[in-house]
Amino acid sequence: MPSLSYTSVYERGVPYPERWVLVLHGILGTKSNWRAIARRVLATTPTWGALLVDLRNHGESRGFPAPHTVEACADDLVRLTASLDLRIDAVLGHSYGGKVALAYARAVNGDLDRLVVVDSTPGERPDAHGSEGTVHVVQLLSELRGAFPTREAFVEALLARGQTRDVATWLAMNLERVDDDVPESGYRFSLDVDAVRAMLEDYLAQDLWGVVEEPPGRAIIDLLVGDDSEVVDDADRARLADVAERHPERVRLHVVPRAGHWVHVDQPDATVALLADIFQAR
Repeated sequence: MPSLSYTSVYERGVPYPERWVLVLHGILGTKSNWRAIARRVLATTPTWGALLVDLRNHGESRGFPAPHTVEACADDLVRLTASLDLRIDAVLGHSYGGKVALAYARAVNGDLDRLVVVDSTPGERPDAHGSEGTVHVVQLLSELRGAFPTREAFVEALLARGQTRDVATWLAMNLERVDDDVPESGYRFSLDVDAVRAMLEDYLAQDLWGVVEEPPGRAIIDLLVGDDSEVVDDADRARLADVAERHPERVRLHVVPRAGHWVHVDQPDATVALLADIFQAR
């Protein structure tokens, strides 16, 4: 079984971290997505370190066998943490990574201090409500199988199909150089799109409300939701708020003003401040 790729981040010049948090990106993302935020948070909480992880079929985590599911991602993390001489005290996940974080907490029976879920609804969404754009992008990428002579050619192909330049440029971070000696030289999208599609389909089908409504072990759950996000709809927000009211010592809901689904991109300062409070608390 392949191993997950990860990068460790911690404040240099201080004692080695006593506690560690796994940081999990969203679908089509990589471990670098949360690096800047992690560095800022850890500067205020130097007793913590972070492991920024590439989930299976993303970044440098390649060659994983099917099935490509949320549960399989959680199992990958269990194997990774078992191989490290570190105690994992928390897990933070955004979007797809948020649901993986919930599954990981269940897999380790809540043997965590903190579980932070960023703009990820725990329930199933068979209609992909709020994630229609992501589903469309994955379909589009499945149609762009060939090599592109330059990165800009890839970006232009996405622009011609209705994507914004910001999205196209972000997706271009997943391009890799194709050997000049092969017939189709240039750049190709590096992710296994079929595997990613399977991951996304399973993510939309999974119902992990039970982890939030009855937190396992000792884990304290912090739920960050963008005020303008379409992923966590009004019904889910009301349900999250009800859970937080019933379990005030175990579940906390934080709605971030003027933020959409990409909470940490839209409101980085507010995100850093919230996470600093969460990881400074005992």
